[in-house]
Amino acid sequence: MATATSSHRHLAAQIDRPAKDVYDYVSDPANLPEWAPGLGSTIELVGGEWMMDSTLGRITVTFAPRNEFGILDHHVRLESGETFYNPVRVIPDGDGCEVVFTVRRAPATSDEDFERDVRAVSSDLAGLKRLLESQG
Repeated sequence: MATATSSHRHLAAQIDRPAKDVYDYVSDPANLPEWAPGLGSTIELVGGEWMMDSTLGRITVTFAPRNEFGILDHHVRLESGETFYNPVRVIPDGDGCEVVFTVRRAPATSDEDFERDVRAVSSDLAGLKRLLESQG
């Protein structure tokens, strides 16, 4: 089935903070509700897994291990067991950095739902930029 939009979209935010600072903040799952409030307003560590109550029900978020390359890929697992992979990078850019989040279209996702996901992630990235630049 052909769709009107791509199967993925790369979204980016230029942040006027050192890449290491941004990576350190975003890589801590405890900060997730502050910069991605659409996922949920609280997060807790349960049995070694980060869990949130969201509009999608109880979700589990698993980030890539800390690394020196700015990779913040993470998986979001729904209660049903369905898992979504989200590639994210923090890329140094002079004294600041760029955060790139790839929104991947899940199978059978309508154009409308995909665009809603893109808007939600764009909003999260804009909020992350405001939050971190206000702390700098």
